Amino acid sequence: MLSLSGGIYLGWALGGNDAANVFGTAVGSRIIRMRDATILCAVAVLLGALLEGGAGIETLRGLTHQTHATLAIVTFSAAFTVTLMTLFRLPISTSQAVVGAILGVGLATDSVNTASLTKVVLCWVATPLGSMLLAILLYKLVGWLLRVVPIGILLRDRLLFSGLVLVGTYGSYALGANNVANVTGIFSGQLPGVSDQLLTLIGGIAIALGVLTFSGRVMKNVGTGVMTLDAFTAFIAVSAMAATVHIFAIVGVPVSTSQGIIGALLGIGILRGKHTVHFREVGHIATGWILTPAIALLLSAAGYAIFT
Repeated sequence: MLSLSGGIYLGWALGGNDAANVFGTAVGSRIIRMRDATILCAVAVLLGALLEGGAGIETLRGLTHQTHATLAIVTFSAAFTVTLMTLFRLPISTSQAVVGAILGVGLATDSVNTASLTKVVLCWVATPLGSMLLAILLYKLVGWLLRVVPIGILLRDRLLFSGLVLVGTYGSYALGANNVANVTGIFSGQLPGVSDQLLTLIGGIAIALGVLTFSGRVMKNVGTGVMTLDAFTAFIAVSAMAATVHIFAIVGVPVSTSQGIIGALLGIGILRGKHTVHFREVGHIATGWILTPAIALLLSAAGYAIFT
């Protein structure tokens, strides 16, 4: 049960960090209050985990051989890394933290499944690129619809505000469906009497608790740090990110909502002009993406050397 407690801790840390990627834009634009955003996000995350969270479990389970000792080392290493980055207000990739920690143990035991690892890394690369391209397409399509459909400015803004809350809820659902495998995927088949369905429930609850109790530190950084957002750009960014993450949830590879939202914002920046993007903040976030798997790997490898 010690190892499972590490997974619960990881889920809490994940919820605290990644909620910013689905509702940070709405909160940063002052379209929805922080309290309301966290409640909607927590409920949708749990639903996503329960209804579509099982697809990614097989991928993480096959990355390397695990024992009860290494399960605890991996989950606590990844969770500590995510907590550390959250304290620095960096929206990082929980998927990278988990895989980095798994890889640390895998290298120590020489049991890395390179085929599965390659699949995961390729999906990491595809996430921001896919979200960027989708954001560009949505920006042009929705922008064209708003120009040709005769509606007043007040109705237009009201539709965008409501739409942003809806896509934030959808993004939260996609977060739960995709990332619950990060929390409890490596426990699949390792704990007697614990089914994959129960693991998705435990992971979903842990993520939801993290959203409710620890997400405020990162929420505004995504919403205001990378680009000054209005309702239209926020709607496009979250829509692109949510759809991209949901696609990878169906494929069965846990990916980063952080990379998805940043990719979408960069796609919008390409259309609106590079002067609209705060590249210093993008560089700050990208540094966190690089450090995250490295820190998790080192902690995991050190933990294996010390405790086994």
